[in-house]
Amino acid sequence: MKAAVHRDYGPPEEVVYLEDIATPECGDDEVLVRVRAAGVNWADAVDEIGKPHLMRLGYGLRSPRKGVRGMEVAGIVEFVGQNVTQHAPGDEVFGWPTATFAEFTVVKEDQLIPMPSEASFEQAAGIPVAGCVALQAVRDIAHTQPGHKVLVNGASGGIGSFTVQIAKGIGADVTGVCSTTNLEFVGSLGVDRVIDYTAEDFTLGSQRYDLIVDMADKHTLAQRRKVLTPKGTLIPNSGEGGPVLGSVGRIIKAWMLSPFVGYKLRPFLSMTTTADLTALAGMTRDGALRPIVGATYPLAEAGAAIAHAGSGHARGKVVVVVD
Repeated sequence: MKAAVHRDYGPPEEVVYLEDIATPECGDDEVLVRVRAAGVNWADAVDEIGKPHLMRLGYGLRSPRKGVRGMEVAGIVEFVGQNVTQHAPGDEVFGWPTATFAEFTVVKEDQLIPMPSEASFEQAAGIPVAGCVALQAVRDIAHTQPGHKVLVNGASGGIGSFTVQIAKGIGADVTGVCSTTNLEFVGSLGVDRVIDYTAEDFTLGSQRYDLIVDMADKHTLAQRRKVLTPKGTLIPNSGEGGPVLGSVGRIIKAWMLSPFVGYKLRPFLSMTTTADLTALAGMTRDGALRPIVGATYPLAEAGAAIAHAGSGHARGKVVVVVD
């Protein structure tokens, strides 16, 4: 099969190549999926570049142990192991395996669910990781209620576009922050107001928010605290950070500061789950959630897709399409 493979750390466009490799073998409790689309995430760019250095403890100190990345998939079941009961060949499914930048990938049975017919393969492939981050931030961490004031900084990105829709679905009053070029797009997601960060600093406004989900993380904690309600929640969720610890350093710092501030400072590490992915699929079927695909790339250009997703300026999700 063909796969986008990387053998060294470096800029994705320079280290990712299309190669012929063996099709993965399917275990008794696994499903072989013919990949139709694979979502691209910030983490994929981090894996390719090899920074922060902390991540190399898991992926390989000098070079990557596994050559194929990708952590979201939508496709068609090709073969099932003898113990698999939930899926059958021909089923259209989506989920969160590994090594999805390829023509085939092997997935544990409980990491796949039926694909909503209302979504294309490209849309479904972009849901699992970003969708679960957004759902858990709004619902589980902030306990958002109808009428709450929510601000999403970085509302045009993959996680941001899910976050504003999920918050609106709960009944919150939602403000999206984005660049000038994305004002119309973010407005189309149903937000109550849009702030152009190039013209207005939301931390200088008079509005107070019950929840700030900040994908940009360009303001100090003190600046953001001023626009939180007394019991408000701040979720800093930028993937950026230092060259050694990366975003883990930001999370550790926030955890250390959290007991000493009056508001709720709640960084968290999201875990994709079957229950949450099922909930997101239901929202998609009901029309409450519209997965946004901002750019698609063929498998041969997976390196460019990863670089685009890692740039911090992608609109919606970036998706690799496999013919």
